[in-house]
Amino acid sequence: MLLRILLVGLLLSSLAYAETKPVKTPAPTAVESSEDMPAGAGSGAKPMAPPKGGQVVALADGAPEVDSTSFVLVDFQSGEELAALNPGERVEPASITKLMTAYILYRELSKGTIKLDDEVLISQHAWEMQGSRMFVELGKKVQLEKLLRGLIIQSGNDAAVALAEHVAGSETAFVQRMNETAKELGMNNTQYQNVTGWPAPDHYTTARDIVTLARALITEFPDRYKLYSEKEFTYNNIKQHNRNKLLWRDPSVDGMKTGHTESAGFCLVASAKRDNMRLISVLLGSTDENSRTESSQRLLEYGFRTFETHKLYKGGDALSAVRVWQGDKTKVAAGVIDDLYVSIGKGRYDQLKGVMQFDKAIDAPIRRGDVLGKIILSDQGKVLKEVPLLALEDIAEGGLWRRMSDSVQKFFAD
Repeated sequence: MLLRILLVGLLLSSLAYAETKPVKTPAPTAVESSEDMPAGAGSGAKPMAPPKGGQVVALADGAPEVDSTSFVLVDFQSGEELAALNPGERVEPASITKLMTAYILYRELSKGTIKLDDEVLISQHAWEMQGSRMFVELGKKVQLEKLLRGLIIQSGNDAAVALAEHVAGSETAFVQRMNETAKELGMNNTQYQNVTGWPAPDHYTTARDIVTLARALITEFPDRYKLYSEKEFTYNNIKQHNRNKLLWRDPSVDGMKTGHTESAGFCLVASAKRDNMRLISVLLGSTDENSRTESSQRLLEYGFRTFETHKLYKGGDALSAVRVWQGDKTKVAAGVIDDLYVSIGKGRYDQLKGVMQFDKAIDAPIRRGDVLGKIILSDQGKVLKEVPLLALEDIAEGGLWRRMSDSVQKFFAD
């Protein structure tokens, strides 16, 4: 009899928890809690498949034809690909390589291991570099800030090597850092052999990996990024212009990098911001300088004309409170840790629908950032985006009585 009374009491306690209302989600997405729905249930729509080689992928009609063997157009804030052709194909990056060279230099500057007023000795190796140069002199010392401008604005191979030797002792040691950093950023189809992009066996990347690097650079070093919009730089009485012609043609373009070798073709990574929307285009393997400029501009115009960006949820805000079993608390706040943006066709934002799906059983202990389920965003039944629903706090394991009590409640809930 005592055991029966205990079980009935625990069952009533469980029902009381089920009546607790989750934290309201922000309008206008009207996210619905579907805690009892198995993962993947709902409209039956599948997530958008990743782009396939040789096929243009776009969320709306009208993607332009461009002169490129590989390209991708991405919304900077949402990270969504708006159009792509062979974005995962390994290609030679030419001087696009210098984005990684600069990224590592920015990291070292932020850590204080190097300073802009450092005097950098120009070695024989740096001085002998061919291709694009800022024309440094052998044995001279050049201020690091000037070399950085020569690297970014003039795409100087001599500047790239001198800076790499100053930071790591040798170009080879610096390249090792580049490859380690690529793996850290998730650039799993990238491998560097030098700091300049000079043709070399097994020196490759992909359009998709380049976007990953470009987004990291803009996000982490916004003040340094401003250098990519400078149109010219004079060193040693030699004035050279930034090779990104879009800086003159489109005032919304503020970066990033050109590249060219005979084997890689003409390449351009461009970024532009209009109102609250930033796009990044990566175009590789174009036939000539004018074509890469015009094709990149067509991609950017298509993106701004066709899509709009919306922030759906602020990082850290609780979207719901999810039942936790066998923890020192019975609920865990769930949401997204970083701001969540979505790219959608213009005029379709009011059609956007969001649904939260929680894992069926969530047991303590829980750590901030643990996946509790997913948020599914769809437009008229077509899934646009799926993102993990994360724990926003730590939940420790409960005491013996809590674990026993929850074991019984969980049994009846199941």
